[in-house]
Parts: sequence; C-alpha cells; structure tokens
Amino acid sequence: MKDARLRGTVAMGLFGKKLKQEHKIMLQAERAKGALLPEYHRATPECPHPERWSMYDSMTAEAEVLEFLRTLVTTIKPELVVETGAFLGVSTLWIAEGLKMNGRGRIVSCELDPVVFTKAKEKIAASELAPLIDLRQESSLEMKVEGTIDLFFSDSDPPVREQEIRHYLPQINPNGLILMHDASSHMKTVREAALKMEVEGLISVVLLPTPRGLVVAQKRQGRV
Repeated sequence: MKDARLRGTVAMGLFGKKLKQEHKIMLQAERAKGALLPEYHRATPECPHPERWSMYDSMTAEAEVLEFLRTLVTTIKPELVVETGAFLGVSTLWIAEGLKMNGRGRIVSCELDPVVFTKAKEKIAASELAPLIDLRQESSLEMKVEGTIDLFFSDSDPPVREQEIRHYLPQINPNGLILMHDASSHMKTVREAALKMEVEGLISVVLLPTPRGLVVAQKRQGRV
C-alpha cells in the first residue's frame, strides 16, 4: 500500500495535477508488468468480438498485431523500417526481433513525449536488440531518415497519420508496405485518411478487421 501511494505521489510530481492520457496508460502498463490483458476496444461491424484479441496496454498495438508485424518483417526482409509513435517501445522491439531473425536491417522510430520517450529508451537499452534500433525524441513530421523505406508503420497521433504518409511517401519503396494502426470504423480519422489517399491514387489499401483496425497499404507509383 505504501509503494502504491509513493508511486502516486511521484506521478503527481512528475506530471502535475492532471496526468496526460499517455502517462496514465504508461503507469498502467508498468503496473501490469507485461501481462496480457483482453482487448477492450468496443465492438465494430468488422470486428464484433474484440475480446478474442489480447493487448499489453491500450496504446500499444494488439498482441496479435505485434506478431503480425514481426511476421511481416521476416516475410519481406526490409533493410529499413520506419515507425512513428513508439510509445513504450513494445512494437519497436517486436519489429527489431524480426530484423534479428533476418540477420539484417534496422528500425528508426520516434516518440515525441519526453516522459514516455525516456521509458521507451530505457526498455530498448536493456534489450539485446538495441543495436538494431534508432529511437529518437522528435516529431514524426520533422524526423529525417536516410534511405529507402521498405516498411512504414504509422502509429503516432491519429490526426497526423495522413500527413506522415504524404511526407514519407517519396521515400517509401513501391514494393514495400505501409501500415496504419487505429483504423477501425469507430476510430474514423485514420481509416478515412487511408481511403482518401486511395481515391487520390497514392496508395492501395486493405483494411484488416482487428479490434482497433489496421491498414495494410502499398504505394502505387512505381510499383512493379
């Protein structure tokens, strides 16, 4: 009980009187200590039973989506992966695990929030996968990445996802993949952005029926 009160006092000191949502979820994830929880996103027409999926926390991609990410990495063998919105670095590490299995490649990821970034940096530094990861504290729209992007995973603030795709599209390999998380029919912002870019002829879109929704897309220009 004393430890719980102490954590609460420290949290208030760090974050002020009102915690940001990201910080609340970060503390909840720390208390869960990596335990899998049932996914609690509301049911949608495309995914009527979200409880069949699992999650580590409500900001990190669903556990099954993390497995999918790793499998995509081992399937398409990317040299360069770019991720936006690392949060606590869980998805970053799953992607890096796929790169390690491939024996090649690297991931560049960013997290803007300084408190969350510090926690993610600590988690990654403690992992044997750290040499494969370049984690940066900066805006996804200001981050400079050298080279052709073979796999792009957009998982930052939903309102900037469309801007991210448009910003990085010239660098994305036409034969690579673009993923956008949080694209369910309930969370309309990302879904509508992806479909808008498809109508414009920029990308081709597949909507996977996961609890929070996942866009799997490919750049149209230059595709073989």
